[in-house]
Amino acid sequence: MNCEEIQESLSLYCDDGLADAERIRCDRHLEVCPVCRDELAQFRAVRVSLGTMSRPSVPADLIPVIQNAVRAEVSVQRARRNAPFGEAFVDFISVWLQPRAMRYAFSSVASIILFAAVFAALRPHMLALKEAATAFEQYNAVSSSGPYDINRPITPTNYAALRTPFNSESPSLNPNGGLATLNLANPHSHQSESTDDMVVIADVFSNGTASVADVMHAPRDRRMLDDFQAALRNNAVFVPSSLDRRAGTMRVVFSIQTVEVRDRNY
Repeated sequence: MNCEEIQESLSLYCDDGLADAERIRCDRHLEVCPVCRDELAQFRAVRVSLGTMSRPSVPADLIPVIQNAVRAEVSVQRARRNAPFGEAFVDFISVWLQPRAMRYAFSSVASIILFAAVFAALRPHMLALKEAATAFEQYNAVSSSGPYDINRPITPTNYAALRTPFNSESPSLNPNGGLATLNLANPHSHQSESTDDMVVIADVFSNGTASVADVMHAPRDRRMLDDFQAALRNNAVFVPSSLDRRAGTMRVVFSIQTVEVRDRNY
């Protein structure tokens, strides 16, 4: 037995409430453990102190007070039995409804509090969805005003507005930024080395610029990483945080892979 188990049993040990086998195990532990012996001494000191305390005397007026309370309750019960049927029925209904009314009232208040908490938690998301729907309608109105121009790129403001439900968790890409126009170095001609990948962690700042913070998986071709670093440094790859309504600085994980496309008409 360890000290924790022994100390849980010390109260019964002092009162001789343990079985013989448990008491023998306690005796063996107490022989080698000074901590538990000290705890046992404190229990015995408390027991001695309680045994020497004088018993409190009963107040002289306690018995008449109890008797008067019993007489009053008996009188009330007799009055209820002798009351007319209507009054007795009303008393019975009030007694029957009192605990149930309190229970239902508590349940109603708890339901109102729970509904308010859920509504408060969902309100930011509902507002974000409403703003996204409004921005999408405005964008469609502008696009439908004339023939669609494939050569006209989407603006950073419109793109950030379309991503309103998500841009607080991930920054919006700048359509005119370095990553949107990223051109990786040509891969090696050999088929086994024509594909390459890398995993990079970057810090995105409030003005939309980014910086490589760590390389989790380096590419075989060093030029691939150099091109990515140059894209981050040459132009703001993300929209400013004021458009995204996000935190000033965020950390983003990039997983980039180059794949050889043999179809020349692609």
